[in-house]
Amino acid sequence: MKNLITITDLSVEELEDLIHTAIDIIQNPDKYAESCKRKKLATLFFEPSTRTRLSFEAAMYELGGSVLGFSEAASSSTAKGESVADTARTVGCYADIIAMRHPKEGAPYVAARTAGVPVINAGDGGHNHPTQTLADILTIYREKKRLSNMTIGVCGDLKFGRTVHSLIAAMSRYNGIHFVMISPEELRTPRYVISDILDKTNTRYEETTSLEDAMPKLDILYMTRVQRERFFNEADYLRLKDTYILTPDKLKHAKETLSILHPLPRVNEIAVAVDDDPRACYFKQVLNGKFMRMALILKLLEVKVW
Repeated sequence: MKNLITITDLSVEELEDLIHTAIDIIQNPDKYAESCKRKKLATLFFEPSTRTRLSFEAAMYELGGSVLGFSEAASSSTAKGESVADTARTVGCYADIIAMRHPKEGAPYVAARTAGVPVINAGDGGHNHPTQTLADILTIYREKKRLSNMTIGVCGDLKFGRTVHSLIAAMSRYNGIHFVMISPEELRTPRYVISDILDKTNTRYEETTSLEDAMPKLDILYMTRVQRERFFNEADYLRLKDTYILTPDKLKHAKETLSILHPLPRVNEIAVAVDDDPRACYFKQVLNGKFMRMALILKLLEVKVW
């Protein structure tokens, strides 16, 4: 039985298979409409979510399955003191597959050890968010027709940004990738990400505090918000939250072929005026996330569609 806890649980070949399945789903939706009939997805969301939870639900419904679960910890037996392991083991008696979001790093891994059904990490603290990375990868592939030989700028909260950590882990496995990591000093990429991922794969990278200096060289700009919920100090959050705001003026020196991504939700780090720029891809990401989650559910449930 396979789970998805980190993006590296999937090989490059498996990622490419998911991309091909997702594209086939886009082109032939009726072919998949009953593929998960009588299958149940449990969404265990111990932390607020809009896109990820609804995307999983939409994915399962469009595969002909059903959904059960909860959207906040207060509505589960965790509020009574039940452990993550016991919750997962219980829910595994009712569902065929589980998607879990939790504020504590490693919680989905703990759940996977006891659930008895496949577990998908839908975000664990500041650690990983592999299905967002699946959305990112499909978006990059559909926009660029490749996953190699490009310069990717990641901007904003690179310290706590689990979407950034997962994207770096995924894309560093492709040839010719160059990361430009743009952040304030206080929110730099964790050293373990650099040593355990970038250095080990010999992936080129540079760190800077200037979005304007980085902009002309980028093929992809991956914006992130400064996450209030990850800060222990409100004053630090307020001081850093508006460090980078992408505006049409800042895009004047960007490539015409630039693709702008953001895992959403945004606060004010991308001006609304940018939404009309043809290079803005963040709402395409939302839709691509549903297709990749459909492909992932099929893979983990070992459902074959001919």
